[in-house]
Amino acid sequence: MDPRNLTPREIVAELDRYIVGQGSAKRAVAIALRNRWRRQHVSADLKDEILPKNIIMIGPTGVGKTEIARRLARLAGAPFVKVEASKFTEVGYVGRDVDSMVRDLVEASVKLVKEEEMERLAGRAREAAEEKVLDALGFGGGAFGLGFRGAMQRVRGEGEPERPQQGTAGRERARSQLRAGTLDEEEVEVEVAEKGMPFMPIMAPGMEDMAQGLNEMMSQLGNNPLVNMLGGGAKKRKRKVKVKEALGLLAEDEASRMVDMERVTREALDRAQNAGIIFIDEIDKIAGRDGGSGPDVSRGGVQRDLLPIVEGSNVNTKYGMVKTDHVLFIAAGAFHTTKVSDLIPELQGRFPIRVELDPLSREDLVRILKEPRNSLVKQYTALLATEGVDVQFRDDGIEEVARIAAEVNERMENIGARRLHTVMERLLDPVSFDAAELRGQRIVVDAAMVRERLQGIAQDEDLSRYIL
Repeated sequence: MDPRNLTPREIVAELDRYIVGQGSAKRAVAIALRNRWRRQHVSADLKDEILPKNIIMIGPTGVGKTEIARRLARLAGAPFVKVEASKFTEVGYVGRDVDSMVRDLVEASVKLVKEEEMERLAGRAREAAEEKVLDALGFGGGAFGLGFRGAMQRVRGEGEPERPQQGTAGRERARSQLRAGTLDEEEVEVEVAEKGMPFMPIMAPGMEDMAQGLNEMMSQLGNNPLVNMLGGGAKKRKRKVKVKEALGLLAEDEASRMVDMERVTREALDRAQNAGIIFIDEIDKIAGRDGGSGPDVSRGGVQRDLLPIVEGSNVNTKYGMVKTDHVLFIAAGAFHTTKVSDLIPELQGRFPIRVELDPLSREDLVRILKEPRNSLVKQYTALLATEGVDVQFRDDGIEEVARIAAEVNERMENIGARRLHTVMERLLDPVSFDAAELRGQRIVVDAAMVRERLQGIAQDEDLSRYIL
């Protein structure tokens, strides 16, 4: 099924596979995503008039705000960029140029479309890579060459290796062996493009985009000796590698060469404008009306600079002009010491959908450990299985981990599900450290083990402050 055709109910079901709870937030983003699909099917005269309903998520840290936005973008195949509003207050009077978030979105879109195009061309690129490897192995028309393994046999005096059979029949036989993997360990010399260290001129803060542009200009100058000395320029070097690695390197090289960048750029600009998602985190840190002096001036300035971007404006990027009218903006903040009403009215009006995310309870933490496809329990089990250690989590052990995490969150700063990372890391620290010596053993994580490892730490206020 095409993810772009998912109904809101199906979108929520997909998000449920990775994120526990927060039904109202999932519902809001599902409707926003579906409205994009609906907009593509209305009449042309009305299409441009339908603007996205931007969303503000309100809730403490670690409850899933960022994850919801990131998973939504991945589900939709949409370009996604996450920025922190507070960074725009750090440089100068009103901070870094807020247009940079749109340029970052376009870069993400170009990267996404290029990767999709390279994946589409993977079959042709693989065939072209096979031809080059066969030539390097000596199965070319009239060519001779035995690969480095054969050459080394002659040098070591191990006798003259058998020459590859020339002609179409010999080449096809070698191709079959290549695809079967029987030639993977043969060494060949291939010419591949190497990525050198980029030349990054020293720029003042806030001029990163100009530095990147200069770097790309330098990289396009080719093999100029001066540019090479500075670390730029596209270089091709011969490398002695195994056939398996050579196929991968050459296939990537060929796919990159086959990509029509002009078409990629057009598609990327269209996708950024009509499907892009910009997630503005920590928007509560810039909340506050003009106070006349101090940080409030900077915060108010950032809000005023954000307003035209969110409202809809044209932003100039190196790929062309981008309209932000139909970009979906999702803002998020804890709003512990401020309220959404502390934002300037014009900016509030550009975020008509407001959803509150609930703090995570002990039961939520249990579900987070057990249910998502990428749960911490599954991650640690898979990581330690690579060293032959069979870690088994019992239900009572998982509940005890959640209880301790919830208890520490209540006593100290509530960092939501992120507390589970610190608790799990502390719990499995001895196993992770000694995994090589524990190969073949089974480690059962039950309530007794969790209490033994963590209870003393959790109860010691001073110690848990630093460890958990």
